[in-house]
Amino acid sequence: MSDVWPVYKGASFNLWEPDTRVYYDSVDADKITAQLQQKRIVQGRTASSAFAELPKAVLDDQATLPCRRARIAFRDVTRATDSRTLVAALIPPNRVIVNQAPYLLQTAGSARDEAFLLGVLCSMPCDWQARRTVELHMTFEQLNQLAIPDPGEGDPVRDRVTELAVCLAARDERFDAWAAEVDVSAAARAEIAAGGGAQERALCELDACVAHLYGLDPDDIAVVYDTFGKPGQWDERRDAVLACYHRIEATQG
Repeated sequence: MSDVWPVYKGASFNLWEPDTRVYYDSVDADKITAQLQQKRIVQGRTASSAFAELPKAVLDDQATLPCRRARIAFRDVTRATDSRTLVAALIPPNRVIVNQAPYLLQTAGSARDEAFLLGVLCSMPCDWQARRTVELHMTFEQLNQLAIPDPGEGDPVRDRVTELAVCLAARDERFDAWAAEVDVSAAARAEIAAGGGAQERALCELDACVAHLYGLDPDDIAVVYDTFGKPGQWDERRDAVLACYHRIEATQG
């Protein structure tokens, strides 16, 4: 008997929440993977398709379908009243998603690059950029306009963003294979999942690391949080991020 997979929509995930259990529908796994494989092969012949960048051996192997591995998705629909504009998440394997939740197809790079990108996209400094221009829809065109700071593999702050992103995103055993690709230990993931404010501290450190990579100074960081929402809404987060930022700057100086 074939498995039944959930069909995701935008409300099926949230920032650092891979599965809200609010689904668009469900689907027979064998039937949908056969359809997706056939569609991918056809799209692979079109130069404008991202699938055209994949080697033929990958295209021909149904086991490599994006739905079979963890991947980054983001919400298409945004509202002026939303507390965040860019809502991205690492969603589990064996999920199908509708158009309102576009996903990023990895055609190059490593799982560590993917984890780093996830960390930047989910940070408030990156989201502050998005809020300058995005009103109703976070499209690929809008996403591609975002500046993503990348000093390259081996930079200690970049590596910390990667580790924090894995610990925040890989919430359970569904993400074990992906976390192993990135080479982040189960112990590090368990430490943040343990509670006691560990997740909030990780979020603040992540924002501080990303702010450092963007080249922001303390005044810039204050502007990000003071203009993000209602007056005073993010004061505690701002102060915690600034404290982390000063520690990072001290170690880098």
